[in-house]
Amino acid sequence: MLRTVDDVKNQLKSFVDGLTGTPEKMADKKYQMDKKVGTLKYTDLYPHDRNGAVVTETMLKQLTDVLIDFVHETNDRKCKVLDFQHPEEMKKLLDLDIPEEGLPLQTLIDDCALTLKYQVRTGHPHFFNQLSCGLDLVSMAGEWLTATANTNMFTYEIAPVFILMESVVLAKMREIIGWNGGDSILAPGGSISNLYAFLAARHHMFPNYKEKGQAALGAQLVMFTSDQCHYSVKSCAAVCGLGTDNCVEVPSDEQGRMIVSELERLVKERKAKGQIPFFVNCTSGTTVLGAFDPINPIADICQKYNMWLHIDAAWGGGLLLSKKYRHPRFSGVERADSVTWNPHKLMGTLLQCSTIHFKLDGLLLSCNQMSADYLFMQDKLYDIKYDTGDKVIQCGRHNDIFKLWLQFRAKGLNGFEAHMDHLMEMAEYLVERIRTEKDKFHLILEPECVNVSFWYIPKRLRTMPHNQNRIAELAKICPILKARMMEAGTMMVGYQPDDKRPNFFRSIFSSAAVQKDDVDFMLNEMDRLGQDL
Repeated sequence: MLRTVDDVKNQLKSFVDGLTGTPEKMADKKYQMDKKVGTLKYTDLYPHDRNGAVVTETMLKQLTDVLIDFVHETNDRKCKVLDFQHPEEMKKLLDLDIPEEGLPLQTLIDDCALTLKYQVRTGHPHFFNQLSCGLDLVSMAGEWLTATANTNMFTYEIAPVFILMESVVLAKMREIIGWNGGDSILAPGGSISNLYAFLAARHHMFPNYKEKGQAALGAQLVMFTSDQCHYSVKSCAAVCGLGTDNCVEVPSDEQGRMIVSELERLVKERKAKGQIPFFVNCTSGTTVLGAFDPINPIADICQKYNMWLHIDAAWGGGLLLSKKYRHPRFSGVERADSVTWNPHKLMGTLLQCSTIHFKLDGLLLSCNQMSADYLFMQDKLYDIKYDTGDKVIQCGRHNDIFKLWLQFRAKGLNGFEAHMDHLMEMAEYLVERIRTEKDKFHLILEPECVNVSFWYIPKRLRTMPHNQNRIAELAKICPILKARMMEAGTMMVGYQPDDKRPNFFRSIFSSAAVQKDDVDFMLNEMDRLGQDL
């Protein structure tokens, strides 16, 4: 008799449960190895012991049990998001001391299990706290392989497979942006990606700066960004010698989007002082509100005044993969000179995975090349264009590509599009729920991304008119309610102020695990924890 897919899944689940127990039981399982192995030391493992095959395999399989149990607990809605302890209490629960003599293997396994016991489960369906959350198992598998290979990404010589993967994936991402050609690199975070854009822009517009420094400029350079941008943009001005006074913050509207007329006014104002406006940062998905600056009007200003247009899409970049949500948010993105895009955010790739893309090919190498012959010899047996180390400021790079490549293989472009659409639909569902329970919750604005900003309204404030006095009271509720969430361990939702309002909650959807019932849980749990406030 032919069996259905569900029959096979149920049979497999019964088999696995029989071996390992249910997720609830797993949480209490002790990870004990045979005493003969548990009392051994690291010197009994590969590579210290050439005959360490059995001990190595036994330890790694035990560690795998710890990790798989954590995956089960992360996806079990009955499990807590965290077991919160204050720092001084946590120090008593953990043995953090560095010993004179190495400890036995069993102690190391116990350390691993205890570490995960008190770690926040950022992949839990009730974790709405950070821009990067969720636990994509394909990406996780890629990270396990990456750690095992332990490969530096600066030359094809030592990372041939990964370098080719990086070339193919980054070319596809540039194609999605809308460019033909160009260049890209993976960087250690969106902040460094933005720094790469700044350095490349200055080098392109002032090629002698690399050798001559400030003497190559002749006047003060000025950059512009919205007052809602990520702080790393202003950091570029500090790190690269402009000074933060010359990173001009452009006012934003009530939705958090840059006001283009204000951009042009400020550019003219700085030009009138004899300064050189050269760089504009356009944010596609602000950190707090998830706002998208209008690309085409900003691109028009950049073209008019000969300024570099950088798009910081570290947060919102994933929506480039969605036909439904790409426009109008990214209309005009192909006009940018550079784009930051972090797959470790909306796309769910495990931390870290941040990309920076340039329309012009060769710019990264020209800007950053130091021709270190002891690493980047020109007479190798292969095509040295695949050596990436001289294109970056950091020399050695972690392999952040394999887990992303594996995700693309698993999902395809259509799978990623469905993932983006699901996240946006969850945000839309939360907005709908807030509107139906407007006595308990107040929606601050209509979101453009998956950031949903709102206040929780406890019973004592529900009949009070919505004015500044009420808002002040609602703001006081946020840290108290967040503390109760963490102490209960049932969920995490972030809160923060901005320049237009005091503390408010900001729920984030970047985890594929979240479904409508999880959104319902979030609102119900906030009301349960906060009724008496």
